[in-house]
Order: sequence, then C-alpha cells, then structure tokens
Amino acid sequence: MSTSINTAPNLTQRPPRSPRVRLGGYVILPRILDKGRADLAGTAGEYKFNNPIDRHWFRFTGITPEALKAELAAGKGDGEILAWVQEHAPLKREAWEIQQWSGYHNERGPDGDVETLEHFAGRVGGLSKTREDLKSWFDYLDLDDHVSFGGKA
Repeated sequence: MSTSINTAPNLTQRPPRSPRVRLGGYVILPRILDKGRADLAGTAGEYKFNNPIDRHWFRFTGITPEALKAELAAGKGDGEILAWVQEHAPLKREAWEIQQWSGYHNERGPDGDVETLEHFAGRVGGLSKTREDLKSWFDYLDLDDHVSFGGKA
C-alpha cells in the first residue's frame, strides 16, 4: 500500500513514529519517513526532516535527503521505500552492520564536543527536572514527543 502526500501524518496532531521503530532493521528510518511525508504535505509542524539525528542515517546509507524526499513525493509506501534504499544506497550494508548501527543509536547518548552531557541535561531539563532515567537521545525524543502532545513528563 502506498502512502501519498494526502495520507501523510499530520505532525501538528501527533508525533512521528518513535526513533526506536525499525524498518529493514534501521532505527530512525520510519520517523524520517513520517517527517518527510509530513514536510511534503505541509503538516510537519515543528518536526524537521534531515535534522542532526536523521543525518546519522543518511551518512550510514549514503542516501541523500533530497533523493529520499523525491521517492516519498512519488507516493511510495514504507516497503517500497525500503526496497529502494536497499537497491540504491551507495553504502551497501550487511544485516549485521545495520543491527550493530541500530543498536548503537538506540542507546547513544551525548558523545562529543557538540553533544556534551551538559547540553543533553539541559534538553532533558527543559522537559523534566526530576527524570533521571533518560540516558539516550532516543529516550529524550520519546519524552519530547509525549510532552509535546500533552503527556506528563
């Protein structure tokens, strides 16, 4: 089943899929697809396609954001997009590489000069001053999505 721009998720009314949801073994890909479709439909709200977390997936596969967006604009569904990625990704990855990459990103917290622990703590602190269980960027995104649509932190 193809998803057209007309059936794109309205991200002003609900969040995209969790970054933990996988397609073809890739974490973040379903979220990227939701944001790309919503962007094309003008329903992305505050969500950004090709944001810094998305770029990890684009670098890993070698797919460009523009190429992926063109496939989404053609109305392809998730399965069709996955088949296209597997055929056209400049960086062909084995299943074990995708598993390793996804596992790493599922648990990845702040890990560098830009993504300092202080920066991460500040982002989490903007949502909750009491949560001590948030360790990864995916933890943060899931909570941010929840809070953005009226959930309690």
